[in-house]
Amino acid sequence: MFATLFCASSALAQNSVEEFYRGRQINLIVGYGPGGGYDITARLLARHIGKYIPGNPGIVVQNMPGAGSMRAVNYLYGLAPRDGGTFGLFGSDMALVALIGSNPSVQFDPRKLTWLGSSSSFADDAFILMVRPDAAAKSIADARRPGGPPLVLAGTGEGARDSDVPKILRDAIGINIKQVLGYPDTPSIFLAVERGEVDGRTFDYSSVKSTKPHWLKPDSGFHLLAQFARATRHPELPEVPTARELALNDSARALIAFAEVPLLTMARPFAAPPGVPDERARALQAAFMAAHRDAGFRAEAEKLGLDISPVGHEDMARSIEQMARASPDAFNYMKKLLAGHKGG
Repeated sequence: MFATLFCASSALAQNSVEEFYRGRQINLIVGYGPGGGYDITARLLARHIGKYIPGNPGIVVQNMPGAGSMRAVNYLYGLAPRDGGTFGLFGSDMALVALIGSNPSVQFDPRKLTWLGSSSSFADDAFILMVRPDAAAKSIADARRPGGPPLVLAGTGEGARDSDVPKILRDAIGINIKQVLGYPDTPSIFLAVERGEVDGRTFDYSSVKSTKPHWLKPDSGFHLLAQFARATRHPELPEVPTARELALNDSARALIAFAEVPLLTMARPFAAPPGVPDERARALQAAFMAAHRDAGFRAEAEKLGLDISPVGHEDMARSIEQMARASPDAFNYMKKLLAGHKGG
């Protein structure tokens, strides 16, 4: 009798979800402008996930850049409908920034979002510090020289990964930097580097490979100074040291390892607003993983040069709790670091 009732209940829930999504349009919010790695990943998912959601809804991508994707996650948390008709992709650092609690622009609790999963665990990627041929500092030794010229690095905004990681590298490995923040997206930063507005930036290696492969050629003149979010050197970058190797001391190495957690567990995090009805949340979570197993999705991702190493929603929730339980020293250091260099 219990099994019969359970099956009937499951069937009703499935029918209810299917009725809700049939003929509906789901909005997929992207916290960055068109053309960058986040946008490309979101649009790839949009082309495949609908067939795995009961009712097969259409997916429409909406770019919502601003404040390093904080505008998008604040919207998802506080303003977006909570019916399962909206989800989004935002910066990998957003959960950690919220947990640290030093940024007054944060209007969300990452533990209350309805996590779907992450497209990448960064297993086959790296976050590289890369500078143009005529950068004032062409090596880590140059960048560390006391009184030497700083590396002028572009970023999207305070709290974004391309803003925070250079600050961490400055303190943890001892390089001189100056940041120019406020670029809307990665394509605009690629252009800024090519024009000589800035020396470089911290980029996803996969994004450079797919968008600017000529930068990686031996005769390009571009310099790769370090790789972040790697416990060991990326197999394609055997000559480029990791941030952990370059750390000034054990405390700096521990800070790097703590700051790398978001990239190593949620490099491309997707979430819906809090309070999505359970059966719809489960349908979205299942569809997210199913789409990432789809052969067509995988083939298209390979052509686009995207790192696809999906992480499920339960593992993401565990990672957030792991970050929340970090030592007070780590939290206090990050609070001081991120609050002390605003606009720097």
